[in-house]
Amino acid sequence: MFGVPGKSPVTMTPRAASQIAKLMASGGTKGLRIGVKKGGCAGMEYTMDYVTDIEPHDEVIEQDGARVLIAPMAQMFLFGTEIDYEVSLLEAGFKFRNPNVADACGCGESIKFKDIGELGASSGQ
Repeated sequence: MFGVPGKSPVTMTPRAASQIAKLMASGGTKGLRIGVKKGGCAGMEYTMDYVTDIEPHDEVIEQDGARVLIAPMAQMFLFGTEIDYEVSLLEAGFKFRNPNVADACGCGESIKFKDIGELGASSGQ
């Protein structure tokens, strides 16, 4: 895993953990796998899938009955991300607060990550 020993690569707010635990209970799954894929107008999109089997290279984060798995190819893009669950008058859904994002599209569906040089500079390396 791309990360700092002893520090969780991804954190969840209590609202997000509660919602993920509810989804796990209602769907009978082992958690939610979070990843990234190419797509959208900014270049990349987050993915969320129900997990029936935990893969050996998944990074597993557990909190308050919720389990999130980070797909191996997404680990370096998601390090430091906080997952929240927000409810408004018009919508409800997971929100990602990711320090590795350089830009996002206007609709909020896709993102662009900082390049490797920017990531090293922002982490003090």
